[in-house]
Amino acid sequence: MSSNRRQRIERVPGSRRAKLTPAPGTSPEPVPADDEETADAAAPADAASGAVRGPNDDQLRRDVPPHY
Repeated sequence: MSSNRRQRIERVPGSRRAKLTPAPGTSPEPVPADDEETADAAAPADAASGAVRGPNDDQLRRDVPPHY
């Protein structure tokens, strides 16, 4: 593989961090499939896939871990 087709590490002036160049064949723009609407549409697909739901699944999804 040629070195010009790989991601490179670039320095960020004035920062201790570095960043990677974009991967070949990608763009930084979001794809419409990444919207929240598709995440909501994925929930019924899980139920339609034959996943077995237990009696406390809804409560487990609502529960939030404690904040310490």
